[in-house]
Amino acid sequence: MKTVSDLPAHIDETIELLAAADYVADRSLATVLFLALRMGRPLFLEGEAGVGKTELAKVLSKALDRPLIRLQCYEGLDLSSAVYEWNHAAQMIEIRLREASGDAASEALRADIFSERFLIRRPVLQALEGEAGRAPVLLIDELDRTDEAFEAFLLEVLSDHQVSIPEFGTIRAQDPPIVVITTNRTREIHDALKRRCLYHWVDYPSAERELAIVRLKAPGASDDLSREIVSYVQKLRAADLFKSPGVAETIDWATALTELDAIALDPSLISDTLGVLLKYQDDIARIEKGEGREILNAVKRELAVG
Repeated sequence: MKTVSDLPAHIDETIELLAAADYVADRSLATVLFLALRMGRPLFLEGEAGVGKTELAKVLSKALDRPLIRLQCYEGLDLSSAVYEWNHAAQMIEIRLREASGDAASEALRADIFSERFLIRRPVLQALEGEAGRAPVLLIDELDRTDEAFEAFLLEVLSDHQVSIPEFGTIRAQDPPIVVITTNRTREIHDALKRRCLYHWVDYPSAERELAIVRLKAPGASDDLSREIVSYVQKLRAADLFKSPGVAETIDWATALTELDAIALDPSLISDTLGVLLKYQDDIARIEKGEGREILNAVKRELAVG
């Protein structure tokens, strides 16, 4: 079991920690992660979908042997789903029982029905009450899907590692969780929240790093095929697509082509499997009309020269 003293001692150790859990991080990401861990600050990761933001939190949980508590954000997310709520049904039963027994003194009843036994803990509160010395990794995923009211609530959690419950009191973390916040930038997050975090833009990886990822995550693909896949995807991202493929799609495509026993890319194979790589019909149609063949020819030429 890893404790606070087992956090990485330097940036290279952070890179090694992630690599041991099969996550290929560049030095800039490893640096901000190292600083977030050492300074006890939330890590705010912004970037396109599929570049490894959520995966970093999962890998960090595994590498540090900490529980992972995930809050998946969505439009309309509120405190009762994210933080806490009262067990209203159990409270009503308790009130009826007290009334039936003649023990319904208002102050005593209020103190009892708003006690810990009626408190339902949701992900944020669960994270704050984590085991001392083994605080969990709290992943607040896709924060941009929520509204500004929920952002405002998070300020207390991120600044003071506590939650104020009007009927109960303040619950403060004995050992603050490791917080990772992700956003796909579908809307801007308020500066007040960003100021409480260490920020990093997670970009698409370089060809070299993406090749290392494919070799790690899709080991069944031959080296030549892996190079063609990465080169093709890198060129696709340079095209003006509605949604460029992320690293997750690159891995899926490499795995799919391996399942088809492919040894090299060709036009028909690409056409048959584009749905693994691209998720919008307009993008698929555009590539199939001829641009995809031009990209493939460029890939073949470059790799032949290289």
